[in-house]
Amino acid sequence: MKTVTMALLTLLAAGEAAPADTYQRPPKEILDVMHAPAPPAPSVNPAGTHVLLLDRILYPSIAEVSAPMLRLAGLRINPANNGPHLSLMSFQGMSVKRIADGGETKINVPPAARLGPPVWSPDGRRFAVTNTTPAAIELYIGSVERGTLRRVAGVAVSDTVGRDVQWLSGSKELLVLSVPAGRGKAPIKPAAPAGPNVQEGAGRSGPLRTYQDMLASPYDEALFEYYATAQAVTVDVTTGKITPLGKPAIFAGLSSSPDGRHFLVQRIRKPFSYIHPYMDFPREVEVWDRSGNTVARVASHPLQDRVPIGGVPTGPRNVTWRPTEPATLLWWEALDGGDPKTKAPHRDKLVMWKTPFQADRREVAQTEQRAMGIQFGESGGLALITDYDRDKRWVRTMRIFLDDPGAAPKVVFSRNIQDRYKDPGQPVLTPLSTGGMVMRQDGDWVFLRGAGATPQGDRPFLDRISLSTWETERLFRAEETGYETVVALLGKDGSTFLTSYETPSIPPNLFIRTKGSEKRALTSFADPTPQLRGIKRQLVTYKRPDGVQLSFTLFLPPGYKEGTRLPAIAWAYPLEYNDADTAGQIGGSTQRFIQMRGASHLFLLLAGYAILNDATIPIVGDPETVNDTYVEQLVASAKAAIDKAVEMGVADRDRVGVSGHSYGGFMTANLLAHSDLFRAGVARSGAYNRTLTPFGFQSERRTFWEAKDIYLKMSPFTYADKIKEPILLIHGEADNNSGTFPIQSDRLYQAIRGNGGAVRLVMLPAESHGYSAKESIEHTVWEMLTWFDKYVKNAPKLASGAP
Repeated sequence: MKTVTMALLTLLAAGEAAPADTYQRPPKEILDVMHAPAPPAPSVNPAGTHVLLLDRILYPSIAEVSAPMLRLAGLRINPANNGPHLSLMSFQGMSVKRIADGGETKINVPPAARLGPPVWSPDGRRFAVTNTTPAAIELYIGSVERGTLRRVAGVAVSDTVGRDVQWLSGSKELLVLSVPAGRGKAPIKPAAPAGPNVQEGAGRSGPLRTYQDMLASPYDEALFEYYATAQAVTVDVTTGKITPLGKPAIFAGLSSSPDGRHFLVQRIRKPFSYIHPYMDFPREVEVWDRSGNTVARVASHPLQDRVPIGGVPTGPRNVTWRPTEPATLLWWEALDGGDPKTKAPHRDKLVMWKTPFQADRREVAQTEQRAMGIQFGESGGLALITDYDRDKRWVRTMRIFLDDPGAAPKVVFSRNIQDRYKDPGQPVLTPLSTGGMVMRQDGDWVFLRGAGATPQGDRPFLDRISLSTWETERLFRAEETGYETVVALLGKDGSTFLTSYETPSIPPNLFIRTKGSEKRALTSFADPTPQLRGIKRQLVTYKRPDGVQLSFTLFLPPGYKEGTRLPAIAWAYPLEYNDADTAGQIGGSTQRFIQMRGASHLFLLLAGYAILNDATIPIVGDPETVNDTYVEQLVASAKAAIDKAVEMGVADRDRVGVSGHSYGGFMTANLLAHSDLFRAGVARSGAYNRTLTPFGFQSERRTFWEAKDIYLKMSPFTYADKIKEPILLIHGEADNNSGTFPIQSDRLYQAIRGNGGAVRLVMLPAESHGYSAKESIEHTVWEMLTWFDKYVKNAPKLASGAP
């Protein structure tokens, strides 16, 4: 490891800026794990006959992350290829494996490939995939039967706004958003501004969350319109023929009807906003025919600047095609003005409109609470709708029949949305030949799969449920040892399915399970990091003084000797709950394969630390006022975790640090401000001054003006003079997460430093809310390790002498 020099230690002790002209790297034992190859990512085709195995690109270079980008209306655009600035899910290779016999074919990919996730044709015989190059985004079509990949000439994919590639009915055509041919050069920035950039409120606008990367000038508007405008085209996958669909537009949404003769179009239009992201811009919702002519107008939405926080727009929203009919639209409409604070017997209605879109729009159902979504059956007009009561955090799933609006909805599932133990799972979906997704059915049965949370940890399951009696039959449940989850159904009746199986020492691999038979291995991926198998892991439960059950997963480093007290790091992220029962439930599993990726705190295990991982910090109370006791519950939860680790004999009370990311970073700063439990902290990408997020944050519903005392009490910035334990602040210079502006860390650093505290600020160039570049990830882990080594592991013993 690159050791911290005496000069660096002197600078840190003096509170001055340490040299930061080069990226640092953690020790070799950490780097070996960090850069170990990842096992291929599987993607199963809809027919259940083949699986693609995709070779992941782990970390881009800092040069890639630092490439020029345009920050426009909430988007980050690469102007060189008309795509996203950075794709966090890219693949450099692929092979296709037959599920029946395990035969595998390596697929030749373009040189230096950066492939996107595959988009399967409904029949499962082909897939579409993009390849991102420095100058363009190319389109390729793959065949699972031939094991080939071929480029579609003449198409440059536009991947800025909307769904860039999708299949049309029949699996013979693609619908693609492309860069308009002959669009000319990008707008040139004026040499001098024509005047000031002006915004104005006319007294009618509503509250607004704090967004970043907004438009800021007429030049920004011109850039947004240039790069976001796309030409929709259809592509014949056999002949390669490209046919334009209508005129270029900014497509917020574009989808084909099941009969392939109509298109649901959502076009963004002017005027644009300088404080709202593009999703809130005015838009037209229309139906086009194959010639691009408008045959029906569904809605014309103005700028969504009057939507209450936590509310929804008025008028048609979440417009979608009914997958089991040729061309029928469905959407939700608010009955309460979209305001969750308005009292109303019903909050939403479901509306249906059939082709030729001339008859009246028909109401199908109403929901008492806010509608969350709809899932369709394969036939008979069956659908499941879900509504959510935000005050009770209560979610219900109801059965309706779209063609029989007189039939009363039947409640199928009803629970607290945070009640993991009663989660029935989600329906298994499958595409029809037309491309629409429906619940997979076998006669009277539909299938559900879920995490299967228990007090001992997750045990994933596969159930089937009768549509007539609503009785449930369990088809599969993971054993207590090992972790196994259902990936895909291979047989219509659910008797054969594909799973992913892993244990703490065996990496995830695919298996075929058939009822009455032993599971059969389909893949045999090797362990890329055997040096991690010596890590010990244990689920630990305990209670805080008010009786709320808490838990953490204890990780102990390789070679740990029983009874040894180690320096420990608590890693956490607070969550809000209505009641103690759901707050105390267990999530996750100790039976999973141990892996470390990115800037994970778990790398500290390889430096001899114990990790109290995902220590639960529940903030329990009424949703309107839960944060009134945020600080008290936060400190009580943290103290209970330390007490338990000390009681177990694994932690030294004098050598405990705390860390977290985002809201966990906010938590870290608050714990150092309001307690003396920890020797030091590392807060990453947090928001520390809540007056800068005045219209709410996380689950806080009140504005700053309604709850000034709470905003100030919860802001570590307010108590910067109380933060005397050393704190390391890390933040991406290009953080685009709502509320966590980089200035949050900068101002907290200045406040602590100005009050004589020990603080270090590390700003990562070009990084967003999460850190992506290889160099940034390595440096972040080095910073955390160096900080905790100095202020926790090697800290002098406190006078208390407590264990």
